[in-house]
Amino acid sequence: MSRAKTSLAVLALVLAAAATGCASTATKDEKAANAELQRAMEEALEPASPEEVAAANRADPLTKANFWSKEHAKDPENLETAITFGNALRDIGSDDRAIDVLSQVLVVHPDSAELLMVLGRALSTKQDYRAAVQAFNQAGTLEPDLAAAWGGLGTALDQLDRHADAQQAYQRALSIEPNRISTLANYGLSLALSGDLVGAEEKLRLADAQPDTTTRIKENLALVLGLQGKYDEMKAASGANAPRSIVDQNVELLREMVQPTRTWEALAERAEMGMLPASPASSNRLGPDAERAAAATSTPVTDESATVTTPENDAGLRLRKTY
Repeated sequence: MSRAKTSLAVLALVLAAAATGCASTATKDEKAANAELQRAMEEALEPASPEEVAAANRADPLTKANFWSKEHAKDPENLETAITFGNALRDIGSDDRAIDVLSQVLVVHPDSAELLMVLGRALSTKQDYRAAVQAFNQAGTLEPDLAAAWGGLGTALDQLDRHADAQQAYQRALSIEPNRISTLANYGLSLALSGDLVGAEEKLRLADAQPDTTTRIKENLALVLGLQGKYDEMKAASGANAPRSIVDQNVELLREMVQPTRTWEALAERAEMGMLPASPASSNRLGPDAERAAAATSTPVTDESATVTTPENDAGLRLRKTY
């Protein structure tokens, strides 16, 4: 072999060796980068520490919801995280999002009564009472001794005007927890809306006798007493929660509504602004049936245990369910 050819061969070997070395170095760098990326991904998907969870749960509702959104994204099928996230969403008024999240997790965990309860409450808030009935009923079927499930079912059924079915659900809840205040109160209102004022008074008195009774319960009891003509008892029931002048005004107003002798304008002159039912368009005088219906109205509710505070001047003559 000539000297020139020998030199070329040696050069080729040197270049090949250099290329091999570079390739080997590049492979090591790539492996290191991939390993680092893998570690970062694993760390990002690790559940939050107990300290982080405790701090998030002490934070304001929006911060808490954002925290649990990230935790839910790490493991979308985790039941406990989904329930906590759903409750956090409800706390900031995002019931639609809560329903979406909980419905997806329900596919994976169809036997979770706790998840169904949160879902049922969110559906009730959105006034989808038919779906709420299904959620509460399924929760009660899964856990027959869960009084909250039967209480929630009762409130949803009442909103569908299925008062007899609602009352059966309340009875079942009370057979498990006889002093459950929200169920006693809502059972009383269901009976009132069915025309059973005596039964309504009994349940509302039991609710009002509980240590955690609320102004709303007292107002409803006072109204049911007034509808029976028990005006002195009505004053006693509501007297501690409103100025005396308003109590007397409400008693006189209810007396006029039950036994109409004056025109709507005359009643309106003596009533507080915003406290009367809407005036009928066709007549200046309320007929007996119309008056009773106007006095016994209710608002959409859920069966969640919560402390309800009512301003003193919010003492209008209307039935209102206990949350």
